[in-house]
Amino acid sequence: MVALLAATALLLLGAGRAHSAPLGATPAHLVPVAQASTVLAVVPVAQARVVSVPLAPAPFDPADPTAPADPTDPAAPSSPDGGVTVQINGPDGTPSGAVVTLIGITLLSVAPALLLMMTSFTKIFVVLAMTRNALALPNIPPNQVLAGLALFLSLFIMMPVLTDVNNLAVQPYLGGHLDFGAAVEAASKPLQTFMLAHTRQEDIALMTRAAGMDNPASAADVPMTTLIPSFMISELRAAFIIGFVIFIPFLIIDIVVSSALMSMGMMMLPPVMVSLPFKILLFVLVDGWGMVITALIQSYRGG
Repeated sequence: MVALLAATALLLLGAGRAHSAPLGATPAHLVPVAQASTVLAVVPVAQARVVSVPLAPAPFDPADPTAPADPTDPAAPSSPDGGVTVQINGPDGTPSGAVVTLIGITLLSVAPALLLMMTSFTKIFVVLAMTRNALALPNIPPNQVLAGLALFLSLFIMMPVLTDVNNLAVQPYLGGHLDFGAAVEAASKPLQTFMLAHTRQEDIALMTRAAGMDNPASAADVPMTTLIPSFMISELRAAFIIGFVIFIPFLIIDIVVSSALMSMGMMMLPPVMVSLPFKILLFVLVDGWGMVITALIQSYRGG
């Protein structure tokens, strides 16, 4: 209680001193702004408040505006005829992503034709189809199975050629060391070597005479437009020869079964129905699929 009375007395004493200031004195909170940047005043605790005093801003001197630059003349076209030049390579010489995508889509669209004309796919598929017909099974295996087997066998046989194409043409083109025309020419060399090794000279001469051209001086001078159809004719001929060899044992089985049925007087019983189990049994016992595939692979060895 005594402490509370003492604090009250001190507050009253401070208020009395503040009211007894001289009449001519200017209160601290009425000092002009231009004359004081910092004002210190002793104010009683009960009347204390924060007063913000704005400072005068610094003078701003704007710079003079610059005159606009004169427009430059348009550049002359690079080609003398005023045509448009299209650059398919990037700044560092590598092909741009859009060009690579366009080439990939184009290759996908023509891939079936390239697969049929310039690889071993045609010969393998024809031989497998003739083997199926020799067994008197027109739909077993189905065409999808034969096509898939022929496709992977073609990739197996063509792997050295595809590796050369990748090393000589694709990777240098993607690295910017070759332009598109040089890459196409480099990629055609391994394919041309492969097709020449499995194309008969008679077929090349046939297509050369059909085109009305002179005979090439060497095999390397045969154009692709003549070599590709010649290669396909040679592949079909070789496929039919292999198919003929496959048909002979099954034909013998048909003749034996037909003669046995005729001797027993079973003329109304179809010989194909009786000979089919014997054909399948013979084909399985001699490992027919393995022999056919081995013969196909061996026909391309050394080419």
